[in-house]
Amino acid sequence: MTGSAHRHALAFIFVTVLIDVIGLGIIIPVLPKLVMALAHVDVGAAARIGGYLMFAYSAMQFVCGPVLGGLSDRFGRRPILLGSLAAFGVDYALMGFAPTLAWLFAGRIIAGIAGASFNSAYAYIADVTPPERRTQDFGLLGFAFGVGFIVGPALGGCLAVYGTRTPFFVAAGLAVANVVYGYFAVPESLALADRRPFDWRRANVWGSLVRLRQLRPAVLLLASATFLWSFAQMSLQSTGTYYTLARFGWSLREVGWSLAAVGVSAIFAQAVLTRILVPRFGERRLIVWGVASAVSSYIIYAAATVSWVMYVGIAVGTLGGLVYPALQSLMSGEVGRDEQGELQGAVSSLVSLAAIVGPLVMTQAFAIFSAPTAPVHLPGAAFVIAAVLATGTLVLFRRAKPVRSDPSGPEPR
Repeated sequence: MTGSAHRHALAFIFVTVLIDVIGLGIIIPVLPKLVMALAHVDVGAAARIGGYLMFAYSAMQFVCGPVLGGLSDRFGRRPILLGSLAAFGVDYALMGFAPTLAWLFAGRIIAGIAGASFNSAYAYIADVTPPERRTQDFGLLGFAFGVGFIVGPALGGCLAVYGTRTPFFVAAGLAVANVVYGYFAVPESLALADRRPFDWRRANVWGSLVRLRQLRPAVLLLASATFLWSFAQMSLQSTGTYYTLARFGWSLREVGWSLAAVGVSAIFAQAVLTRILVPRFGERRLIVWGVASAVSSYIIYAAATVSWVMYVGIAVGTLGGLVYPALQSLMSGEVGRDEQGELQGAVSSLVSLAAIVGPLVMTQAFAIFSAPTAPVHLPGAAFVIAAVLATGTLVLFRRAKPVRSDPSGPEPR
């Protein structure tokens, strides 16, 4: 792919993921209030229901992720990407009109079956990017995620003054606009010569995970590290809003601004630090630093007694934004072009498994340790669990010895 075509392809992926994350971010500040209104429960019980909603989405993605990965290796990234985006539009519309909790679950199940756009986006970037630039270009997704999480939650908090359902309809509109944009603008990244036949034996959860073991031991260890990392991140995603509502009594607007701060941190890590630090220090060293940064932030969240300390935790955890794209780059370098979709499908299954187990564990921990009857009053228990899991990520990563040398910089001593 020429330099100009490469830039246009990356621009499409960036805009697609950006619009998608803005749509996701818009609904985060208002979802707890909608759950509380539909179920007539307090914030602790709403957190449990929120965990089940995330479970429904992630369980479907866990099962269907390898299928979509295999289909993208057979038919290309474009149709899978557009189908995923369309499903999000249906999801947001159903949730916006929802008269009961059942509608919320139906929307999440539909979105989970189609899968998020990120999996195809990672495979797309692997198609068009040379190995030595993958961490930086994978970082573009984190950059888009960060921008989306600045605009989305802040916009959602402002739109909430017009009703808790308004952000859902705006998100649905953005998803539809994204499908239209992608239909007319997206080029296919996977050449016909690099496609492979679809095989049901490989395009299922068990087959894809077995395939990870067959690739190389390093891939399995890196994928397992990615699982623990994703599990740890569920702490903030699944309990952050409930935690700040209960702990500090934040308004929806304050929740939105805190999530926007997370987005600023991600932008700085993905857009600035990857470009400066990866070439100088290499992926492996930055993963170590990123995990240490994240563990420190989780501890700060758990110990926070005043609201401004949450922003300290966000700042301290900035280097954590380098970990996922660096792990993706190391794994991507271990497989061929015709296996990138399958790899991303398998990794998607592991991330989805983390998103199945994580919200249940984290929301239950929040509900149990924030209740008046808690054996120990520790509303930040989920963040303590996250710190332990992130430490496990580092242990598995240090055991992995990829065959491909790290082209981005020197190995850590």
